[in-house]
Amino acid sequence: MNRADLRTNSLLVLVVLGGLTAFGPFSIDTYLPALPEVAHDLGASIATVQLSISSFFFGMALGQLFIGPISDRFGRKMPLYVGVGLYIVATVGCAFAPTASALIGLRFFQAVGGAAGAVISRAMVRDLFPPHETARVFSLLTLVMGVAPILAPTLGGVLLAAFGWRSIFVFLALFGVLALLGAWLVLPETRPADASMSLRLGPVVRGYARIAALPQFLRFALVGSVASAGMFAYIAGSPFVYIERFGVSPSTFAWIFGVNALGFVTASQVNRYWLARQTPPQILRAVQPVQFVAGLGLLLAAWRNIGGLPLMLVLNFIFVATIGFILPNTTALALAPFRRRAGAASALLGSLGSVIATLAAAAVSVLHNGTTVPMTVVMAACGLIALLLLRGTPRHASLLVEAQAAD
Repeated sequence: MNRADLRTNSLLVLVVLGGLTAFGPFSIDTYLPALPEVAHDLGASIATVQLSISSFFFGMALGQLFIGPISDRFGRKMPLYVGVGLYIVATVGCAFAPTASALIGLRFFQAVGGAAGAVISRAMVRDLFPPHETARVFSLLTLVMGVAPILAPTLGGVLLAAFGWRSIFVFLALFGVLALLGAWLVLPETRPADASMSLRLGPVVRGYARIAALPQFLRFALVGSVASAGMFAYIAGSPFVYIERFGVSPSTFAWIFGVNALGFVTASQVNRYWLARQTPPQILRAVQPVQFVAGLGLLLAAWRNIGGLPLMLVLNFIFVATIGFILPNTTALALAPFRRRAGAASALLGSLGSVIATLAAAAVSVLHNGTTVPMTVVMAACGLIALLLLRGTPRHASLLVEAQAAD
C-alpha cells in the first residue's frame, strides 16, 4: 500500500486492525457477567471457572510466540486467516462445552487462534507507519479496540439474560467471521514473504533472544505488561467483587465495567494530544505513580473495609484509566527498534504481557478468600512493580531508534 492509498483507506484499516486487536478483550469481557451462571450450570466453583480466563491468557501467550515468526516468514495475511479460522472453530466448541474442564481447554485454543489478530495487527502498524507516528497510531487503535470492553459486558449481560451463557460464544464466533471478512476485504499485505526467515527452533529462539536482549524493548515491554496485568487482575476478580460481594446485578456490573473501559479509551485519546508536548517516557513517568497510588488505595480500602462500593468504583476507574496512557507509549517504544522482525517483536511483547496477565489472574483465583483483598493486593503489587521497573528505563528513549543489529 502506497502512502496515498494509506491516507485514503486509513480509517477502514484502523477499524479492522482495532477489531483484530480486540479479540482478547472482547473474548474476555463479554463472558465476565456470565461467570457465576457458568459455574452453576457446569457444577463447578467460581475459582474453577475463573481458570477459563487464565487458560485464555496462556493460550494468547503461546499462540503469539508461534504466530510472530510465521508472519515474518510468510507475510501477514495468510497466518492471520488461519489464526482467525481456529478462533471461530474453538469458539463454536465453547458454546457446546459439556464441562468446566472442556471449557477451560477450548478457551485455550480460542486464544491461540485469537493471538494472530493481536500479533499481526501490531506488526502491521509497525509495517505501515514510521516509528515517530506509531505512539499516536496505537492510541487511535486503542480507541477502536476500546469499544469492545465498553460494549462487551453489556452485550454479554443482554445475551445472558435472554438466551443463556452459551449464546455469548455464538456471538463471539460471529464476531470472528466478521473480523475475517474485514481482514480479507480491507487489509493490505504489509510484508511480503521472506524465505530467509527461518522457522527452525534454533534460529527462532536466537531471534527472540536478540530481541529480548535489547534494553529498550525489554524494559518498556515489562513496564507495559506489568501495569496492564493489574487490569487483568481487576477483570478476573471484579465479577465476584461487584456481583457477589457488593450485590450488584449483572446488568449493573456491565455498566460499571463499561464506564471503566470508557476511562481507558478517553485516556488513550488524551495521550494523542499529550504526545504533541511531551515524549512517551515523560508521559510514563507522570502517569505510572498515579496508577500505583490508586492500587495502594484499593488495597488499603479493602484491608481496612472503608469506603465501600463508592470508593472501590472511583479507585478502580483511576487505575484502569492510567493504562490508556501507559499501553500505547510502552508498545510504541518497545517495537520502535524493529522493522524486519516486527512480527517476532510484536509476538514477544504480546506473549510477555499474556504470561504476566495469566499470573495476575491466577493469583486472584488462588488467593480467593471471599473478600475484596485478593483482587486489590494483586493490583497494588502490579502498580508498584511497574513503577520500580520504570525507574530503570532510559530517560531519553526514542521512537526514532532503528536498532538494525537486533533486527
